[in-house]
Amino acid sequence: MKFLSVYKTVERNAPPTQEEMDKMGKLIEEGMKAGWLLVVEGCMPSATGARVRKSSGKTIVTDGPFVETKELIGGLAILQANSKEHAIELTKYFLGHAEDGECELRQLFEVTCVEQNARNAAAVKV
Repeated sequence: MKFLSVYKTVERNAPPTQEEMDKMGKLIEEGMKAGWLLVVEGCMPSATGARVRKSSGKTIVTDGPFVETKELIGGLAILQANSKEHAIELTKYFLGHAEDGECELRQLFEVTCVEQNARNAAAVKV
């Protein structure tokens, strides 16, 4: 199963220190080698970004920074896990190496998920 982990934290005004980069680099290397970390990316400051919103048929673009927002997306990861519980444990492990914040964890849609749901539905009918 694949899960998207979106890390949200308070935006910093300075880049990570070398110590923080080394610590996260070791975690990333460990996760990649072990096979539970498939993709990881950090976000640039919100000043370099934009929000694009569609509402009532209108598209509105708002350039960053997003100072009114308390927590912003700081990065994302795609995890390979055996279950939701396993993905939660991996996320807790990540947060043990990160600054204060939270991760939203969402299972990714895969064809195998649809096939499993179909099998489960067929088994219930029997």
